[in-house]
Amino acid sequence: MKEPLNTPGDIPVNRPDTFGESALKDSDQMTVLAVPDMTPAPDPARSRPSVIRLLQGDGANVISFGFAPGQDLPDHKAAHPITVQCLSGALDFTCGGETVRMAPGTVIHLREHVVHAVTCPADAPGDAVLLLTMLTGERHQ
Repeated sequence: MKEPLNTPGDIPVNRPDTFGESALKDSDQMTVLAVPDMTPAPDPARSRPSVIRLLQGDGANVISFGFAPGQDLPDHKAAHPITVQCLSGALDFTCGGETVRMAPGTVIHLREHVVHAVTCPADAPGDAVLLLTMLTGERHQ
């Protein structure tokens, strides 16, 4: 995994390649991702979740995170607009001083360069999966 691009104030800015090479490229027809099955299990001994860039596609990159209770992604920014969706478990998403408890099905959208953080509560009943779609707008040939 590449280091995020640092900005003044030392808040990291994540780009699609921050999360490594993608497992898949999009096709001319349909690309199917079984996200929960493709997400690496989190290592509870680490402070950060597992992460994999699942897809580099036209207009978007799809990245999945596996959180164990107590793991977090501290303040950071994305270089592109994003959507994040909780697929399983419980996650706390903090932005602008407000924290939202994400349950499965909760979707949040942010513009680029908005500082945010994600935490799997220490008292969560189990692991959580977060789906990040980075809306790059890039066209691939």
